[in-house]
Amino acid sequence: MNGSLAYVVATLGCLLGVAGVVIAVIALRRSRSATRPKAAAPGDPFRDSDADALRGDPRALKPGDIVEIRQVPYTVRGSVHLVEGGWSWAEHLLDDAGGVKRWLSVEAEPDLEMVLWASEPGATITPGAPTLEIAGRRYNWDESGQARYTATEGTGLDPRGTMRYHDYQAPGGARLSFEAYGEAGWEVNLGEELRRAEVMIYPQGGPDQVK
Repeated sequence: MNGSLAYVVATLGCLLGVAGVVIAVIALRRSRSATRPKAAAPGDPFRDSDADALRGDPRALKPGDIVEIRQVPYTVRGSVHLVEGGWSWAEHLLDDAGGVKRWLSVEAEPDLEMVLWASEPGATITPGAPTLEIAGRRYNWDESGQARYTATEGTGLDPRGTMRYHDYQAPGGARLSFEAYGEAGWEVNLGEELRRAEVMIYPQGGPDQVK
């Protein structure tokens, strides 16, 4: 075998060896990719087939729906949807069989938060102080601002406008809120934070079913 032929044979041998290593590496990578578990896509707890989904989605509440809170059924009479910057939430006017009215606020950014509110029309306190006391409980200022709103029939509000608010909290989840829609004066409301298990929703056909 002359020198040129030996050189060609040696070169081919090297190339085949390199190609074999490359093929082995590619096969190993493919094998690892096939066996590596894929990251689970984030799920929506209100659309999964679990207990939370069975209780209904509070983010989708609308006039005419029935919402059971602590085993007391209420009808949604109207809804207010509010937006402040990139933050949004809803407030739903409820009443029970005896005509008792409540408001249910639903916020889902980032975590679901529901508060059941009762109006305090006889309250004489006004917002602004760092701490306030009402009904024997002391509340600390939490946040305040102004939001744009749209409202359905049944709320007694204009279809759209602005709302100012001051929110206070007390230990144990108790809430105090001041709200002023449009040019109206302050409305005082006391609230209790709800656990998810305390709320059951029964969606109805639509607003035309409201009695």
